[in-house]
Amino acid sequence: MQHSHAFPLALRRHWPLAALSGAILLVLLWGMLAPLRGASHELLLEIRGPETPATVRLTLGVQDVLLLRNATRAPLVFGPVQLAPGGEFRLPVEAAGEQAIPCPLLPGGVLRLRVVPMPDPGMERLRWRLGNFSHAIRTLPLQGPE
Repeated sequence: MQHSHAFPLALRRHWPLAALSGAILLVLLWGMLAPLRGASHELLLEIRGPETPATVRLTLGVQDVLLLRNATRAPLVFGPVQLAPGGEFRLPVEAAGEQAIPCPLLPGGVLRLRVVPMPDPGMERLRWRLGNFSHAIRTLPLQGPE
């Protein structure tokens, strides 16, 4: 009879840890199963100079349009297109794979465009969400104290 009360007693004793574990489990389940959606299918890439990332990842059905903006003061060559300063170009993608698009202003002179399929529910979707989150953290602009 004592063993049947041991589990609820442990929960009562360690309720903050049990609540935190339950919350983490719910967040992970949401990340695995919730549908992917966004306000826009566009991913903005502002070309400012050589510090612009030379690799971009798009996801079919979620972010499958590259919106390229020339933020320099000179015309920009992007593949067969020439963009005036402040000009924009939308490049929709329809198939998964990798492309190398000539862009002399970027490091190596090429924009590597990686297009991945929409992740299926489960671990694949959770990995996709965690990858997007880590990319957003890595690319946060640096600001010094004021």
